[in-house]
Amino acid sequence: MSKVYLKEQEYGKDRVRLAKVIRREKWHDIIELTADNSMVVATDSIKNTIYILAKQLSCVENIEIFASEIGQHFITTYSHVHKATVSITKHKWTRMLIDGKYHDHSFLRDGDDVHDTKVVVSRKGIIIESGLKNLLVLKTTGSAFYGFLRDKYMDDRILSTSVDATWTFNIQSIASITKIPFNDIFESIKQITLHIFATDNSASVQATLFLMAKNALEKHSQIDSVRYELPNKHYFTYDLERFGLKNTGKDSDIFVPFSDPAGLITATIARVKSKL
Repeated sequence: MSKVYLKEQEYGKDRVRLAKVIRREKWHDIIELTADNSMVVATDSIKNTIYILAKQLSCVENIEIFASEIGQHFITTYSHVHKATVSITKHKWTRMLIDGKYHDHSFLRDGDDVHDTKVVVSRKGIIIESGLKNLLVLKTTGSAFYGFLRDKYMDDRILSTSVDATWTFNIQSIASITKIPFNDIFESIKQITLHIFATDNSASVQATLFLMAKNALEKHSQIDSVRYELPNKHYFTYDLERFGLKNTGKDSDIFVPFSDPAGLITATIARVKSKL
């Protein structure tokens, strides 16, 4: 009979929902998170610990640091826990613009895109991976699709995709985490993604993806690699010739959205390691 052993096991609390109001006199901020951490501790203890730490800590706005604090708490509190994996999604709340001024305590959700992170804390170190998810974008021209075979089976297309981007940080030490501007990097990569999507005369989705990742790596030395997933959200021109109407080429303005089938373009762009 073969001998077997338990090589790896995870256990934890999933979908711990949390909202924290940060009050600065009349000016308020709202932070809404969904956390998931996998550790061999009673799940109610995990849940309660997250709420207690959220109350006590001032770093909840910065989900990478908050996740790191949660993970470090469990590996230092429980001797049998050697690794803690903490995933947090930061949900979007945008301050309302009322009569030309930002309101001090009212917010709206103006999109499904989210900021998320996955932090793995162990006694050997820490790994931090963050991302931008569900960013739906579309442009009506500026997609050259250079070099592709054009034949009778190819339609004129709107370029649309739901952007998922993930980047991995180069963490020198746990002490260095507080020096990394995680929120600024997130906002910067989001703006890089939007700017290149809008302005690049896309030779292909792959070329645009590479340009996005290249710019993110060049601007932020704290990250080692960037992965993009850009599924096609197809909009095909509708055939109106049978009704005596032209709807092709420069005359195309009526499109039909199609969810399936959809092309899925993914790639990970990494920094070249310098040789010592």
